[in-house]
Amino acid sequence: MSRGHIYFLGIGGTLMGSLAQLAREMGYRVSGSDKAVYPPMSDQLAAAEIEVFEGFDPAQLDPAPDLVVIGNAGLPRGHPGVEYVLERGLRYVSGAEWLGSYVLPERWVLAVSGTHGKTTTASMLAWILEHAGLAPGYLIGGVPKNFEHSARLGDAPFFVVEADEYDTSYFDRRSKFVHYRPRTLIINNLEHDHADIFPDLAAIQTQFHHLLRTVPGGGLVVAPTHDDAVSEVLAMGCWTPIERFGDRHMRARPHDMDTGRRWHATPVEPDGGAFDVHLDDATLGTVRWSQIGEHNVANALAAIAAARHAGVRPELAIEALCGFRGVTRRMDRIAEIGDVLIYDDFAHHPTAIRTTLQGLRRRVGSDEILAIVEPRSHTMSLGTLRADLTTCCAPADQVFWFRGENIKWDLGEVVQHCVIPARQFDDLDRLIEAVAELPAPARKKRHVVIMSNGGFGDIYRKLPERLRRS
Repeated sequence: MSRGHIYFLGIGGTLMGSLAQLAREMGYRVSGSDKAVYPPMSDQLAAAEIEVFEGFDPAQLDPAPDLVVIGNAGLPRGHPGVEYVLERGLRYVSGAEWLGSYVLPERWVLAVSGTHGKTTTASMLAWILEHAGLAPGYLIGGVPKNFEHSARLGDAPFFVVEADEYDTSYFDRRSKFVHYRPRTLIINNLEHDHADIFPDLAAIQTQFHHLLRTVPGGGLVVAPTHDDAVSEVLAMGCWTPIERFGDRHMRARPHDMDTGRRWHATPVEPDGGAFDVHLDDATLGTVRWSQIGEHNVANALAAIAAARHAGVRPELAIEALCGFRGVTRRMDRIAEIGDVLIYDDFAHHPTAIRTTLQGLRRRVGSDEILAIVEPRSHTMSLGTLRADLTTCCAPADQVFWFRGENIKWDLGEVVQHCVIPARQFDDLDRLIEAVAELPAPARKKRHVVIMSNGGFGDIYRKLPERLRRS
């Protein structure tokens, strides 16, 4: 029997669609609307038997639902759905508040935060707990390949959540993660991002310190040894024990709550395909996997440390990571046509672009790498980090930049000063033709990495189709 009707305004987004699935699993009748809903979220919502409307119509809220959950993407004052809810006096909350109030109470929340690596690290952590037989609940801002869905309730007590610093909604400008109240908190790293809402790094650090204030003294904060911005947040005040991960030879800024424990890794294979895991001076085992890049090694160390806090032996966590399959749209190989391999990657920040390409370079050696980058995120489209874009593709052999309609600055400056050969395209079909017209790779293979946090004009389908016709 239904526990009531919840309507999700903005149901097509990763967070909102996942929350809708949790609500359905809890026994609520669930419906919602969005401007457009695409796979894989549309498929997941259909499988959960959730009624989804494209475009808002007041008839969708007649009779009135028991609660309206309002997302934060494209839902400002003036949106017809928002105005209807306010005018009719309907009960409403934000997505993050609903999660914190309806799902997370009385759960052991393991939150994964930071500028980069949240989705991948949360997926690793959920998989470790699953492999250990703990059947955790989770909500992840992507599609983890070890699970069928991006969210589930799981069995109490453990719940893994990707803790995003983006603002909660038009009526709650705090970061989403202040609603989650974690017992175990990972802070992967910290840089200036989301320039549309945060004027500088200091503003982001303030929000992360709000998050630290919610972690109990009996909990655990897992933080990097090498990130000054994170250490500055901890120095603002931390009342929870801290364990560090990263290079054991780098010294973290001292803090009263630092336990002194250090998680670090040593490579077994130079391309990152295998590495030993150490806690202080003890070697705990070897991870052998298909993931690439030193950033994923760091993500793994953080996940192992957090899982240990929840009672999972590190040796069992290492065993789990050997079977970790990754996350959709994180260096996801989508096609192989002759000597050309095509990858879909979500990188949308200069640091993420650089570390991803560095990892691929180590894996493929002297093979040719072509990066195709759409600077689509709010931070990138505003040009806030444009200076970093000239060097972030250095591990590749060449880069094709795509200038979408949302870019408000001269991308030609980046092309002109790029440290590797670079070209700019304003027309997607012309870009695809340019890739197809490239001569056969002079070396073994050509690795084409498409980097965007959006749909990119369906290039993921169009490019492979064009290359197959060559």
